[in-house]
Amino acid sequence: MSILLLVIIVGVLATLITESMPSIKSLGIGYLWGKVWDPIQNIYGAYPFLIGTLLTSFIALIISVPFSYAIAIYLGEYNPKGWLSDTLKNAVELIAAVPSIIYGFWGIFVLVPLVRTLEMKIGVLPLGVGVFSASLVLAVMIIPYGASLGITLIRMVPSPLKEGAYALGATRFEVIRNVIMPYTRTGLFAGVLLSLGRALGETMAVTMLIGNSSAIASTFKEVLFGPGNTMASVIANEFAEADHTLYLSALIELGLALFLVTVVINLIGKRIITRFTNN
Repeated sequence: MSILLLVIIVGVLATLITESMPSIKSLGIGYLWGKVWDPIQNIYGAYPFLIGTLLTSFIALIISVPFSYAIAIYLGEYNPKGWLSDTLKNAVELIAAVPSIIYGFWGIFVLVPLVRTLEMKIGVLPLGVGVFSASLVLAVMIIPYGASLGITLIRMVPSPLKEGAYALGATRFEVIRNVIMPYTRTGLFAGVLLSLGRALGETMAVTMLIGNSSAIASTFKEVLFGPGNTMASVIANEFAEADHTLYLSALIELGLALFLVTVVINLIGKRIITRFTNN
């Protein structure tokens, strides 16, 4: 099975590289930090989409991690059994099963008006759609991944460890902070990586909410609330419109860049997990 998965990954990578060669040969390494994307003039720069992908993913991660950990601690330690615990756990799993396009519709009809109201209060152009809206929806979408793994890990903490801490006079909060969290930190970080991987590759919900603009913002408010684009969203929007070889190849090279970014982040995460485990 491992060999089969390795063959599939190598095959995907080889296909992306092969189909990206016209773009790689024509544009070179400057493609990665080019700031202009203009298919009409055959100018292609991936920098705005790379920044948009990382920005939306990490903002979503920052928002979602506290909720994921809170859900994991409550269902794993405070209320691990009973009908309420089972109901909440099923609800968390159901959130992960909802199609992303449904989140996109929800974001358009519910979240965008709320964000537009916030933008009017802080003096930002009230578009509603943008990086912030896309990040909020992404955060909701990735909460179940970290929470589900966290619940399982917290429930697997050996009872003697917790009972020993209670016997020494520790409160439940102290047991969670000094026993459960250190014991499960590697697995919890793995859940964060799983959530990040999900956020990096999300397409439909982000495409519907991010505004789909290739312009690079100049101020912090414009970066956070202004429209943007991710590598996945620009591929989804423009792949069917690619009417010549270089255009199509540049889009496929975006897919290759997204693949490599995901691999690099996962390798960094595994290295951190290894250090945690060794310590």
